[in-house]
Amino acid sequence: MKRIAIFLSSALLVAMASHGRAQSSDPFQRTAPVQTLPALRGTSPITSPLKLTGTQNAAFGTPRASSDGSNTRVVFDLQPGVTYSLTPTFTGLRLDIQGARVIPAVTARLGASVSEYRAGGGQATLITPFPLSFIHGWKAMEATLANGNRVLIVEFGPTVEGGASAALKANVRVSPAPAAPQAPASTAKAPVKEGLPPGDTVAKVKVLPPAPALPGADVNVPSVLEGRISGTPQAGAQLTAPRIGKNPGQTRVVLDLPPGAGYRIVPSGLSLRVELTGVTGGAQAAENVSPELRSWSFEPVSGGVQATLVTAARVTERSGWRAQLLPPSGNDRSRLVIDIAPAMANLTPLTAREKVLGAVPPVPVTRGTAILALSASYAQPRVVLDPGHGGRDPGAVGTVVEKEITLGVALRVRDLLRAAGVDVVMTRDTDRALHSSKNADLEMRAAASEPGTQLFVSIHVNALEAKTALRGYGIETWWNPNHPLSSSLAAILQRSMVEQTGAFSRGLKNNLSLSVLRNSRVPAALVEIGYTSHPVDGLNLQDENYLDRVALGVANGIREALISGVTASRQVLSPSAGGAEK
Repeated sequence: MKRIAIFLSSALLVAMASHGRAQSSDPFQRTAPVQTLPALRGTSPITSPLKLTGTQNAAFGTPRASSDGSNTRVVFDLQPGVTYSLTPTFTGLRLDIQGARVIPAVTARLGASVSEYRAGGGQATLITPFPLSFIHGWKAMEATLANGNRVLIVEFGPTVEGGASAALKANVRVSPAPAAPQAPASTAKAPVKEGLPPGDTVAKVKVLPPAPALPGADVNVPSVLEGRISGTPQAGAQLTAPRIGKNPGQTRVVLDLPPGAGYRIVPSGLSLRVELTGVTGGAQAAENVSPELRSWSFEPVSGGVQATLVTAARVTERSGWRAQLLPPSGNDRSRLVIDIAPAMANLTPLTAREKVLGAVPPVPVTRGTAILALSASYAQPRVVLDPGHGGRDPGAVGTVVEKEITLGVALRVRDLLRAAGVDVVMTRDTDRALHSSKNADLEMRAAASEPGTQLFVSIHVNALEAKTALRGYGIETWWNPNHPLSSSLAAILQRSMVEQTGAFSRGLKNNLSLSVLRNSRVPAALVEIGYTSHPVDGLNLQDENYLDRVALGVANGIREALISGVTASRQVLSPSAGGAEK
């Protein structure tokens, strides 16, 4: 028995050594793979250690990347037992990994078409400067190397076509709805970069052409939910396949409906359900229609046809889409026109109650602090509002001029908050800069948070260069670890603005050290209320109803922060000193 044990141990060591030598010849293999113990056949009672497959300790990550012009190729090793799904989204490609531990990582710029790689928690994400559809912007395949190792090869580029290879089609998943932003759990310092607010480095941008406007569009009713076509119903009227129009950042779907037909549009997460009556038709479908429209399908139902439009981003009753009924043109069929774009926000006017200077409820008395009640015997809470840019510094120039929009929104917020009993200090209330030097100007804005100030909020408009303009749309909020409560303020503002506007939420950001935030001594946040470089989001910024909603979102967010104690007056534990800080 002793000789048998020695023989088995020697054989095992030889097998493992030879396996390691074979792997080292692979130019793609950066490290030796996890070893797999050979399984022995026979009646040996020693079974437990020999059943291991190696996948219990398998790891996924550490991609290799190379670039060829604007295209970027990324290669992952796939250890035995590792499976995955691929989810193309508007911000890149997400991989959900099973059977392996994902190595946590945040890596900047793998190449021209992969601006960032993030991994952890069972997921890996390759962030691209352009949106991905099922077949546009990327292609993926698996390969087996000479030594038997599997690799996943993904290529990205603005002109790359194909999506997943035929063998990987079953691995592709529909993009989930964007998750609600959460306040970061840690207030660790962000990387120190002398960065201006996002978009500030882009002074003038070339705006992509917007989709053609609908004739007679009524901004007061941006989405038609249901209706009926006038005229006598036609027995057996057939529903033809939808007509599709593709525009930058937007896809148009046209359904031709006969007289007497009825329709009802139901937004449902990642799809629009269009219930049609007075028409007949067989089952039809098409996939990979556009970056905005994943697929469409017709299904016969009792009394008519149900059309389903699967969207790439979340739709609500008032955002992510528009619809209008147009009269016949050249025949007897009316046109139900549905535009789909994730950048479409809620452009309905505020109600009469919301428009008056009482839309934001008064800030109540809070025991233990000196913030406002309705009596003059209490000190009002002071908040600094900072409209970005001004004077000779226009900020981003695209569909709008940033300095004009930021001032207009800030003045709206000021009026709403003052009516609620808040002492609002403006860094500027006219078209001017605080200093001719940009650095000095930013420092002076931050210095406006003098003792007694509770909060600081800076308002900006974002922009991207034309080559990546379709990537940028929606609202985001920035914070720096200048104060332990800055992340909480940012989370409140982001949530409140998205609730009011229905805009696409880009979440919270803190990976740049911004002078206007870093130098503030109170909870501070910088809000980016939209992209002037985007063909759809730029139209939001031109709409007075949208700007009213943004302002109400910011004002309500500030009020919530004041009454919930997210202020400079609240005693918090300093992360650096470990003591109380005011």
